[in-house]
Amino acid sequence: MYRIDLLNKISEKGLSIFTDKYEYRADIPDPDGIMVRSKEMKDMTLPASVKAIARAGAGVNNIPVDKCSEKGIVVFNTPGANANGVKELVILGMIMAARHVADGIVWAKSLLGEGDKVPDLIEKGKSKFVGTEIQGKTLGVVGLGAIGTLVANAAEALGMEVMGYDPFLSIEAAWKLSRNIKKAPNLERLLAESDYISLHVPQNKDTKGFINSGKFAIMKKGVVLLNFARGGLVDTGSLKKAVADGIVGCYVTDFPDEEVIKTEKVIPIPHLGASTEESEENCAVMAAMQLMDFLENGNIKNSVNFPECNLDRNGKKRITISNQNTPGMIEKITGLLADNKLNVANMINKSKGNLAYNIIDLEGDVGDTLVKKIQAIEGVINVRVL
Repeated sequence: MYRIDLLNKISEKGLSIFTDKYEYRADIPDPDGIMVRSKEMKDMTLPASVKAIARAGAGVNNIPVDKCSEKGIVVFNTPGANANGVKELVILGMIMAARHVADGIVWAKSLLGEGDKVPDLIEKGKSKFVGTEIQGKTLGVVGLGAIGTLVANAAEALGMEVMGYDPFLSIEAAWKLSRNIKKAPNLERLLAESDYISLHVPQNKDTKGFINSGKFAIMKKGVVLLNFARGGLVDTGSLKKAVADGIVGCYVTDFPDEEVIKTEKVIPIPHLGASTEESEENCAVMAAMQLMDFLENGNIKNSVNFPECNLDRNGKKRITISNQNTPGMIEKITGLLADNKLNVANMINKSKGNLAYNIIDLEGDVGDTLVKKIQAIEGVINVRVL
């Protein structure tokens, strides 16, 4: 029986994926896996039994990934599962900025109590909210992953000129892009030529404050900046100056804080990007499937700290080994297997940064003594027998 600790409310559609081999609930003792959405985990003491954490969403800022890596805990996320929900909100945000819809709604509601005068007041006052159309304007999409690709294609279908920039564009994403999307030769060209800029890059130590005074200096006067990725990508101090200088005509963000809310020409959206029934269900289903495949088969897909590693089961005894990515490790492991008269039926080894992961199918039984010997190899983090 596998035990799954639920740190947040998880969609029932996702939980229904679990078979009768699984027990899941909040605060379950000695869990094999954890499912989480937004709960902050960085100050949590992780039980020694935990083998994997599945985040039902794309961002993992609430998970202590480095600490998990040291313990050999695989951290999964669900990229693309909420992509359509975020895409739709980006398009909405762009149109709201272009047509001054949010300010117009607030003003219209302020007329409450004017009775029969309201229609005339509306006609007289609507000129304050004259906007522009997005058709024919240029949208620059920074980051062409699952969400960025959908945003680019949707904007192009609405008649916009779309320019994309992603130095790490995957072949899979490239196939999904409309042929009419222009490839920016560099980020500077995209920033300089775009009327609208939409950010779709991860936030990490390298991208914190990614949009700063230097980047704002390149942009067109009156540009609309859309941030549905992570709040920390945009330096708040630089943003406030760019707004004051007329560089930023509107900042639309799904990650407002007090300083951002206080800033003029900001449309603060309360982190609604993935807040649709469909997104929550899709994320939960993907998270559950990845967790099950790892716990039962040792396969890894969509991990942020371990390499993608998949090997079909063939009925043999399987061991998985996570280790530091150091030379000679495979020879040490297979040497122990040979010493114990075990033939390798199938094997895969992958690495990601400082970590490596092995799936090995064996002809014969794997005893506790052998497991302990493998575990004792310098650099081995953990060993599982499946």
